[in-house]
Amino acid sequence: MHHPIDPKIDCVFKALLGAEDNRALLIHFLNALLGTELPAPISAVEILNPYNEREFLDDKLSIVDVKARDALRRLYQVEIQILVHADLPARMLYAWADLYSQQLHSGQDYRELRPTYALWLLGENLLRDDPAYAHRYRLRDERGRTLLEHGGISLFELSKFAAGAVETEEQRWLKFFKDGERLDADHLPDWMQTTEMRQAMSTVKQFSEKERAYDAYQARQNYLRMQSSIYRHQQELEEALAQERAAREAAVRQMEAERLAKDAERQAREAALQDKEAESQAKEAALAEVARLQALLRASRPQGDA
Repeated sequence: MHHPIDPKIDCVFKALLGAEDNRALLIHFLNALLGTELPAPISAVEILNPYNEREFLDDKLSIVDVKARDALRRLYQVEIQILVHADLPARMLYAWADLYSQQLHSGQDYRELRPTYALWLLGENLLRDDPAYAHRYRLRDERGRTLLEHGGISLFELSKFAAGAVETEEQRWLKFFKDGERLDADHLPDWMQTTEMRQAMSTVKQFSEKERAYDAYQARQNYLRMQSSIYRHQQELEEALAQERAAREAAVRQMEAERLAKDAERQAREAALQDKEAESQAKEAALAEVARLQALLRASRPQGDA
């Protein structure tokens, strides 16, 4: 019995690109997605953490990214992430920096460092305000000048990818990972009729045909679904808490504004009273001055004047 298999599930992804038997697929994938960024195409790779079917079947598969080194000692990290969370960019940068820094051991020269490339396929959108599906980050300044050509991080948002006709190998791979679950291994469309894609579908088919492999795949899929549900619930709670916090802060600001308005009104009344008091005192002082002047006039009048 054939079951639909999603190549985005991390264990399938690792079997596709991390198995020793699929080394040619990894080479083709890297050349397709990195393209002209590489000064020379990749011709051979050593998989540093190969896929182990026994670990997968025994539910001990914990590292699901793929790390490789080519003949020029350039390093590659490939990973798929179905769920996108706020800490993902930091995780991407940390993973790249960790792989890059592991090249040197004590006493080695910095000249031993080689370019390191991290490729991430995302099941959800990370950059929601950008319609582009491919994003490449390199070490450049604000004027586009390169600090060092030592690789970088590339991410591909599958939900934004919508190529109808496949024209490039990059598009072929992205369409495969996006639509692979709906493909029939026995009736592949024209765009899948290549050596690499047929080999990829053969790997996917094994998860469908082997009962134990399919059971393990389902367990992994259910785990990821549960993780997704927990994450969504956590997001909803965080959003609700954020809204409540914002409402409280708005209420405090409103109360503070009302208090300041009342203080201003009170100060205005007090200032008005002070002005009236000052005006009254000024009038009394003027009347007193008039009385004084009148008294002086009377005192200076000659005795015979009536």
